[in-house]
Amino acid sequence: MKVTLLDGGMGQELIHRAGDRPTPLWSTQVMIDRPGLVQEIHADYFAAGATVATANSYAVLRDRLIPAGIKDRYEELVEAAMAEATQARDAFGGGKIAGSTAPLGATYRTDKHPDLHEAIPLYAEKARLMAPRADLILIETAASLLTCRAALEGVLQAGRPVWLSISVDDEDGSRLRSGEKVADVLPIARDGAAAVLINCSAPEAMPAALDILARVDLPIGAYANAFTRITKDFLKDQPTVDSLEARRDMGPETYAGHAMSWLDHGATILGGCCETGPAHIAEIASRLRAAGHEIA
Repeated sequence: MKVTLLDGGMGQELIHRAGDRPTPLWSTQVMIDRPGLVQEIHADYFAAGATVATANSYAVLRDRLIPAGIKDRYEELVEAAMAEATQARDAFGGGKIAGSTAPLGATYRTDKHPDLHEAIPLYAEKARLMAPRADLILIETAASLLTCRAALEGVLQAGRPVWLSISVDDEDGSRLRSGEKVADVLPIARDGAAAVLINCSAPEAMPAALDILARVDLPIGAYANAFTRITKDFLKDQPTVDSLEARRDMGPETYAGHAMSWLDHGATILGGCCETGPAHIAEIASRLRAAGHEIA
């Protein structure tokens, strides 16, 4: 079977290497303060076996830059994220670039997302900025039906294939973090998505979500985080990952075991999210090859 192997987490990997404290803008600020570090991480993921580099554009959104007083650098920062991924890919000699976008408002906080009319042009603007360097656009951590609808409609305007990735309840993979049913994502995804995935959720929640996504006639996949459980109390605040802890039981071997099991639930796209690194991706690549799968 052909399996697409995504890379692993970027933001937490930057924290580990740079030694900075995470903030809502941590992964963006590092491109200003330490140019080249993002490219180095992309290179390590390609070397580990990843075939897709997810650009460090996730948190580059106007609503994230305004509080930091750098809204005028929006286009520059999107380009910087795409350029570092492209340079790593070109140096490696192959692979695809995925332009990434976070949900508007705040990750996990579905109540902070703007309405459909306001959100669509904002997603479309960012997608158009990423498109010249992107092989595909990846909508990440969509935790409500509104986010899925708005992001997909906006991003599709850039004319690139769009992968829609949702985030599900850590305790109940059949529901989005909003509480809405994963099954209700399917008709939205059929309206233009090229693939549907689950990300930034507990590895244990993925099988239930994948079983539902398998009903859609599209490639599906998963890339989990290695955080301790994201609780309902955490979601009540303006959350950043500074408040979360890495799981001590989710090293490369354990994580790869989970990832390989997702193939049995229909996944053909695998990778890692927060608190996974190049070692996790290398272990998945090794196991895929050993099992006779083709990494494409």
